[in-house]
Amino acid sequence: MVVYTMGDRKYGVVDGKQRLTTIMILLSVVRDALDREKLTNQANGLHKLIERENIENHREFVLQTESSYPYFQDEILSREPGNLNADVRREEERIQSAHQQFFELVKFSIESIRKNPSLSDKKKAEKIQENLVKIRDSLLSLKLIFITLDSEDDAYVIFETLNTRGKDIVLADLVKNHFTKLLKPKNKGLDQTKIKWTKIRETVEGSKADLNTDTFLYHWWLSTREYLASSKIFKEFRRTVTPKNAQSVLDSLVTDSEYYRAINETDYWKWDKHSFDAKNSLQALNLFRVRQQVPCTLALMRARQEDRIKLAQFIRALGDIEKFHFLFTAITSQRSSGGISSMYASLARQITSVKNPQEATIAINELRTKLKERVPSESAFLALFPDLIYTNTNSKQRALVKYVLIRLSRVLGHQYAADVDDLTIEHLVPQSKIEQGKWTEEIIGQIGNLILVTKTVNEKLKNKSFEEKKAVLKSNKCIDLLPNYFTSAKDLTPALIEQRTKELGSIAYNDAWKI
Repeated sequence: MVVYTMGDRKYGVVDGKQRLTTIMILLSVVRDALDREKLTNQANGLHKLIERENIENHREFVLQTESSYPYFQDEILSREPGNLNADVRREEERIQSAHQQFFELVKFSIESIRKNPSLSDKKKAEKIQENLVKIRDSLLSLKLIFITLDSEDDAYVIFETLNTRGKDIVLADLVKNHFTKLLKPKNKGLDQTKIKWTKIRETVEGSKADLNTDTFLYHWWLSTREYLASSKIFKEFRRTVTPKNAQSVLDSLVTDSEYYRAINETDYWKWDKHSFDAKNSLQALNLFRVRQQVPCTLALMRARQEDRIKLAQFIRALGDIEKFHFLFTAITSQRSSGGISSMYASLARQITSVKNPQEATIAINELRTKLKERVPSESAFLALFPDLIYTNTNSKQRALVKYVLIRLSRVLGHQYAADVDDLTIEHLVPQSKIEQGKWTEEIIGQIGNLILVTKTVNEKLKNKSFEEKKAVLKSNKCIDLLPNYFTSAKDLTPALIEQRTKELGSIAYNDAWKI
């Protein structure tokens, strides 16, 4: 562990926070178990390692944290039941999970003794006490390499040296430490650097999306600076972020963390009605589970919020990226050797550097050109489009199928009385026919056999023949959902469904998702 002296017998922990936290969680679990077993002396003694009176006779926890405060203190370290209803974010969830796992393990060890029929009640009690004390003593006898430095700066130098020599660099910790070295608080009671860093972490890791601060910093770097592998970023970050620009860089990270969360969790942002197309494109990219474009979309979001690009340019650029990844990623599942990522990073830097919409036009036109060059061929797309299927037993692509049906319906001019979110997917040939004759799951589930209808219409279509379904669709003014060769057919065949799938695929490639 690497620490630095803070005076008054206190140490600031630079390296070893997770280990200390884990040890404290297990000590707290053992203490609580001792309490439940009425082993009061042992519980009281152990609790003094967790909470004690300071020189002013005020109670304080031995391990004081910032990032998980007050959850860690109130729910884990405290001997009394928690009552603060502290926020639970990703870090708190991990602490909660670790506590629960330790609790179950300790409980199992106690119950194993209690259920042993060969032991008397007295022996069971003695054995349980011996077992809990053994866990406690094992923790307290851990070997530790304890590196104590006189100053925080020296501690960070050691920490960075240790981490950069290893394989797993914790980028967020290294960046935070660098800011802490460069931006000293003028008042110890108000550390703006720590407050701003906490804001970044809470914004990013408080998201419903699967976000973490390390990835945010990597994407932020690629959106503003030269393309580098993630393992090399901190070295360059330390070189370029100096005392002169550290404050402005930190402030930009605070702002960009908001934009970053918004592009990954669109409901976090307040979009006006004119920006819904941009929101929809970002939602689609999240649906495709693609991340290569994030530096570029972050740069676009930043430029839009700073009025360096117009709304129409913003919508157009996001729309082009959405269309490209539908073709390239969602359907044809093509892999990039790294060229796509470097392309986006290069375009992101161009967008970051534009000063006005006129300059932005050049960058956004280049984005479109670069994407068009990489679009898969129509034959490759049409060959894989039928693989997009949805059935009750194969439902992993349900959201993507609905997205495709909604977009195709718009291009085909279909009108719905209900909001698209309330529409349901209807299988024209029912799923009950799967494995009957030529009706495979691949035929029943593909786009050619699917339509979008309201929940009311969907209820009316259930368990009906195709002729009866056509009558229902006609009476509900949605017969136009079917092509003419469907409406003229008495019943559907696999060949008709495959024909419609191919036609819809052609419309998708040449119209709906054409860049």
